[in-house]
Amino acid sequence: QVQLVESGGGLVQPGGSLRLSCAASGSIFRINAMGWYRQAPGNKRELVAAITSSGSTNYADSVKGRFTISRDNAKNTVYLQMNSLKPEDTAVYYCNADHVTVYGARKYYWGQGIQVTVSS
Repeated sequence: QVQLVESGGGLVQPGGSLRLSCAASGSIFRINAMGWYRQAPGNKRELVAAITSSGSTNYADSVKGRFTISRDNAKNTVYLQMNSLKPEDTAVYYCNADHVTVYGARKYYWGQGIQVTVSS
């Protein structure tokens, strides 16, 4: 089993910044892509940003130029730097990891979610 623990959320004013962290722990063999998703009330969960183990990134159009995803493979940790935050960024943010076991079994893990609120 792999556990993902997010941190860094909270309340911020429009135009402000937050940095989310997600640390993976447990029986880790290899983590491929890691990513951040978000879900606002009444909406479906959507991809915000993802990063492969080699560092290739992918962003939702709505956050391009404002958010930056990065990872530290040695620490099995992924980060999301969020700048120029807008009220529409308000959501619960979830960390996701694509894990492969030594036997080749693949499983996606999710964190518990962390609230980000952008409001004046």
